Amino acid sequence: MKVQPRERFSSQVQLSPDSVADFARAAGDMNPLHHDAEFAARSRFGKLIASGPQTSAMLMALTASHFSKSANMLGLDFWFRFKKPVLADESVKLEWMVISVQPCARLAGDLVDLRGRLVNESGQTAVGAKGRVLILNEPAGAKS
Repeated sequence: MKVQPRERFSSQVQLSPDSVADFARAAGDMNPLHHDAEFAARSRFGKLIASGPQTSAMLMALTASHFSKSANMLGLDFWFRFKKPVLADESVKLEWMVISVQPCARLAGDLVDLRGRLVNESGQTAVGAKGRVLILNEPAGAKS
């Protein structure tokens, strides 16, 4: 797989209150903003919101899904900034862009730096992200 700077990839995800509550519980996040609709209705958000671990996991998962289609890859480093709440019933867009690609002989692959974001239904960036992945110099599915 040859990754190029400025390459872009994205995905649309429809959240639901049930999926948000299930993810929060599975992650051990018992903040009632993620699973108690009555509590969330009285909050500044007015309804359930997705947890930070869920929104960041969706962004990281998109990198794995995208790059592992044609190469073996490893996520190395991710950073997130939570800017706006993500409502539990929103359709959100996950976006990434390749910033740079650097060969790394020591790791037998290419280091790929990324910038990403989760965009809410209003077109605002709710979560900003940076990432670094390693694309290994071996065919997808090869045994290491």
